[in-house]
Amino acid sequence: MSKPKLPEELSEQELRRLLLDKRRVVCRQRLERFRRTGRAVMLAPDLPPAALEEWRTSPLDETPEESRLPESARSPRRRWMDRILLVVEVLAVLGLAGILFNGMGLLRTLNQEVAAALQQPTLSPTPLITAVVLPSGHTPPTSHGGAQPNEAEIPEHLRPLVQSLANLPIPTPGPEQAIRIQIPAIQVDAPVVQGVGWDQLKKGVGQYIGSANPGQTGNLVLSGHNDVYGEVFRRLDELEPGDTIITFTINRQYVYVVSGRQIVEPTQVEIMAPTSDPTLTLISCYPYLIDNKRIVVFAKLQNP
Repeated sequence: MSKPKLPEELSEQELRRLLLDKRRVVCRQRLERFRRTGRAVMLAPDLPPAALEEWRTSPLDETPEESRLPESARSPRRRWMDRILLVVEVLAVLGLAGILFNGMGLLRTLNQEVAAALQQPTLSPTPLITAVVLPSGHTPPTSHGGAQPNEAEIPEHLRPLVQSLANLPIPTPGPEQAIRIQIPAIQVDAPVVQGVGWDQLKKGVGQYIGSANPGQTGNLVLSGHNDVYGEVFRRLDELEPGDTIITFTINRQYVYVVSGRQIVEPTQVEIMAPTSDPTLTLISCYPYLIDNKRIVVFAKLQNP
């Protein structure tokens, strides 16, 4: 009788067969126990001994014939499919990288647009671009038809614009706007109203809508007649540098000092442009009873 081999002396095939025999015995014992207890039912007869022996001796690592062939022996079609799949995978990775790169660029551009939209522009005074002629223009009271707005001063192609602006409502005066003006050197003491239209200047001196308020940075523009409706600005040509002009609001008064005067054409509207410091500009028709030009007096705020 041959001596049993030790486990380390068995070959790999013998170890597998030994394990299969042991596993088959355990399975048969368990199946027999299930049969006795009624927990298993035979649906097919036992395999013949030859079939069992073939199953018992078959290797566990049996794989399809094609899978055991070397790479060089596989079919050309399979190799081409593998290569195509590899190319597809590479292209997919490159496409994903491109999408991520473009997405980052779009996100950066969107952030820049949002930042630009949220950035508030620097506010600056609005130029008085709606004026085409200086205010207070009218025909002399001695002319045919008497004193009336002088539309001949306005360029013909701009007359519709001036007429449309004349119909705009006058804003309600606020506490910071001028309500009175005094010029001691020429004995002027008159009320100030908002607007420089024909109807407004019948009441006294008019503050040009959109110009600065007394004491504020910018150009306060006041206009009045020289030969009609009280002749409030009749003696503007007598003012000299150093003379004072006092403007009043509801809360306080502001003193301006005359810096000069000038005779200009009715179309020289640049004299009403905003300034970088508190200034005052007085405008009236000139000469007396002729009214084909304007006299302008400039003043600066005293001790701003």
